Amino acid sequence: MKVFVTGASGFIGSAIVRELIDAGHQVTGLARSEKSAEKIRQAGAEAVEGSLADLEILKQHALYADGIIHTAFSHDFMISKDISQFPKAAEMDRIAIETMGEVLIGTDKPLIVTAGLLGLPLINGKITEESVAENSLRASETTALKLAERGINTSVIRLAPSVHDVGDYGFVPFMISQAKENGVSAYPGNGNNRWTGIHRLDAARLFRLALEKGARGALYNGVEDESIELKELAALIGEKLHVPLKAVSGEDLNKHFEWLAHFITMDCPVTNLKTKRQLGWEPMHISLLEDIEQNYF
Repeated sequence: MKVFVTGASGFIGSAIVRELIDAGHQVTGLARSEKSAEKIRQAGAEAVEGSLADLEILKQHALYADGIIHTAFSHDFMISKDISQFPKAAEMDRIAIETMGEVLIGTDKPLIVTAGLLGLPLINGKITEESVAENSLRASETTALKLAERGINTSVIRLAPSVHDVGDYGFVPFMISQAKENGVSAYPGNGNNRWTGIHRLDAARLFRLALEKGARGALYNGVEDESIELKELAALIGEKLHVPLKAVSGEDLNKHFEWLAHFITMDCPVTNLKTKRQLGWEPMHISLLEDIEQNYF
């Protein structure tokens, strides 16, 4: 297949590009800069410079491709430490997905959209593939499902809060940096809320399988098999940094975690049984805690 990948030079996207090429697909990747474009070319893919705001570029390459994998998202709110920028990024994401989806009307070309699992409702104590987004910040998932209702072959991969591997720059590295800066490894409240992880190479394989044999309107949970309590995660960080463990709440939580405070209190225990059964996918790489222990310090 000729596959158009947004975010192709990113932490997750670059692994997807390698996975696709190794499986015999031809890849064109969207790159926000010449540096990113060169990285994509070095991986063996074609590169086109542009961003999610370049709607004509998105239309053109979505129309040309046999399938699209959308992983790009603006993470400027993480860099600026200003969570108020998140809705702006979500709106840009929504428009990009709609733009690419519109040109697929009347075709069976797959559009695989990336979303997250934080904030989804629990069903019998777990986030399942039937847990559906209920708030406006989940723009990618709700947009994809609306396109699927119109007959467009969209599906969604909802990723764990931590997509981990060497080079991770997400939630866990930020928790580590805050522990270093503040001299304590903090966790929210009683620390019993749970998070999940997925190794980025397992995530990349999941995207490929969804592209090759996913179903229209399907929701796939990209997670490892075990959930981790935030207190356990914070304890490992504290142990590795030789700093004390501390429970925080209220203003102390906001001060310590900054923009991450919006997410850190969410409970995210997830089942992936339906995803594994439908796509024949199994997590194969080391777990989040093992990866942190071996590669994050």
